[in-house]
Amino acid sequence: MRVVFLSPTYPPEMRQFTRGLAEVGVEVLGVGDGVPDDELRRYLAGYLQVPSIMDEDDVIARVHAWLRGREVDTVLANWEPLVLTAARLRERFGMGGMSVDAVRGFRDKQLMKERVAAAGLRVPRAVRVRSIKEVWAAIEDLGFPAIVKPISGAGSADTYKVESASELERVLPAMRHVEEAICEEFVDGEEHTYDTVCIDGRPVYESVTRYLPNALQMRSIEAISPMMLSVRDLTRPDVVDGIALGRDVLRALGMGDGMTHMEWFRTRTGEAVFGEIACRPGGACVVDQMNYTSDVDLFREWARVATQRRFEATTERKYNVGIVFKRAHGQGRIQRITGLHEYLARHGRHVVEETLLRPGTPRRDWKSTLLSDGYLVVRHPDWDAAMALIEEAATDIQLYAS
Repeated sequence: MRVVFLSPTYPPEMRQFTRGLAEVGVEVLGVGDGVPDDELRRYLAGYLQVPSIMDEDDVIARVHAWLRGREVDTVLANWEPLVLTAARLRERFGMGGMSVDAVRGFRDKQLMKERVAAAGLRVPRAVRVRSIKEVWAAIEDLGFPAIVKPISGAGSADTYKVESASELERVLPAMRHVEEAICEEFVDGEEHTYDTVCIDGRPVYESVTRYLPNALQMRSIEAISPMMLSVRDLTRPDVVDGIALGRDVLRALGMGDGMTHMEWFRTRTGEAVFGEIACRPGGACVVDQMNYTSDVDLFREWARVATQRRFEATTERKYNVGIVFKRAHGQGRIQRITGLHEYLARHGRHVVEETLLRPGTPRRDWKSTLLSDGYLVVRHPDWDAAMALIEEAATDIQLYAS
């Protein structure tokens, strides 16, 4: 089978999906604006370097010319900005797979909510806005607090919670580069993910992860250590309604084959409320977290599902898996790490990965990547024990920069 895979070089986890495709016997033709290194080239049968992978029309024209005379089975993308480009290419070449209209339902947050609400599911009230005047009109209807974010954004980029008119006035200048946005009812509750691998919209692997704190706080408060903890037991009363909601959302939006990443809220009254969903895998180590939860390789299983419509890994959930993202105190280069040696001495048998930046390494921009200045991954079959492990890592391990 021959597949075009968009952007195998970036984000970094796309390398693993490229590997997965090659390992299930696929001939991978990569398209991107980066330069593959020797290791990545081992998995590529060909590569087209384009000036900008974000220039959708130019990429489509260049890929069309590059493939002339060659048969290709499908076009795939697992990075949020490119899922619509892949769908447009599939339609241009007359290939099967999710249509442009179906993918747009996962990409356009207002259209997404309208389609989910039309299926009778609970979504936040929301309004599409294209001007400052429309923002104020929407807020007058929704009231404070509210969320303002791009209509087709990824993660929490350019996403703001506003609690007053003065806060909104401060936020609006920072969003001038956003052509189209959404004003949304603020939902107060515990935030979770619902992640799947699907064949024809039917989940063959499901996972739920709790955000600690909520995603918007993770992205806006530098002083905290963001944490994510996967739920081993999917029959727990606090997640079953979210899973049922997620399955209904997949049906409402016409999901096909591949991975999805949904965020939802559990309110104080126990109601499961839809947040948003993407027809691609979660970033920030979410796939790694699922792999550690079940001792599987979902990079490879996604490839098998996307090209052969088969899933062969176990779905047994063995562990609750926690990730703690660390941010250094100060700016510049990392100078020292405290508490790590002692933590590993106490809990090393539960630590499965540790990538903290070492002294001498420049700090990362915490606003542009949740990976921040490195992370620690732990796992334990008991939920309370796993929670204690990540909370201890968040408080006891510290990085300092200057």
